[in-house]
Amino acid sequence: MSFTTRFAPSPTGPLHLGHAYSAILAHDMARARGGRFLLRIEDIDTTRARPQWEHAIYDDLSWLGLTWDAPPIRQSDRIEAYRDALHELWANRHVLFDCTCSRKDILSALGAPQEGAELPFGPDGLIYPGTCRDDREMHEAFPDKTTLRLDMSKAVQMAGGGPFTFQETGTPTDQRAADYTVTGDALIRDVGDIVLSRKDFVGSYHLSVVLDDAYQRITHVVRGADLFDSTKIHVVLQRLLGLPTPVYHHHRLIRDDAGKRLAKRDDARAISKYRADGCSPADIRAMVGLPVASDTATGGGGTV
Repeated sequence: MSFTTRFAPSPTGPLHLGHAYSAILAHDMARARGGRFLLRIEDIDTTRARPQWEHAIYDDLSWLGLTWDAPPIRQSDRIEAYRDALHELWANRHVLFDCTCSRKDILSALGAPQEGAELPFGPDGLIYPGTCRDDREMHEAFPDKTTLRLDMSKAVQMAGGGPFTFQETGTPTDQRAADYTVTGDALIRDVGDIVLSRKDFVGSYHLSVVLDDAYQRITHVVRGADLFDSTKIHVVLQRLLGLPTPVYHHHRLIRDDAGKRLAKRDDARAISKYRADGCSPADIRAMVGLPVASDTATGGGGTV
């Protein structure tokens, strides 16, 4: 299979320097190996996604000199694929359960932590205390328009019990090209029953990214180190759904002068602003610490 990377932004605001770094890195890795670079528009949350931001993504990436090798896919066009996977998991000995808990309910169930202690957080936020899992009724009909959680204990059991391993070639730690392993017990304790679908839209980041990477035949996932801990979730879902596990490359994050990770609300770091100020694609590469390619002086283009 051809070496294939992807860039998967959400059209909810302007791309900033952090996005530029991730996209250029994934693009250059693919080109250096004679592989493919693909785009995915992660617009599953239709309440926040906007068409104008999607168009701006294409414009910024083309200006940076990046080219992609197939028309971009949109998560909003793949809702049925997410729904089918949820039905498959539901039918598979009820590894999913419906949940009616609000954030306030979860906080209440967790109780006030002891002095000096912190609330239990995992890659998906607060670790779910199991309220609806423990109280659920085992009905056959697939629940519609409700939050669905993965019963991590059952998921681990159905996926062979672990351990769960993936190859990492980036730098989330001081190591490179390492195999990372997580045990089933650690997943149950440190991750818990994650949300796989919400009542206001089908699917979740964890479910959709796993299905989409397999659909696009991504061999190497290039993304920020802030998502490293989510990978253990993705490996479990891949095992459950019979999907391949790509190689992962989690890269350093681009931060502001105060050391804070960039966010879309930080318009001062938006690529469009640097463009308006007269910067070149080569300037952007230099700002994020990447080598200047010979074809980035004036920008390039892509396939939309």
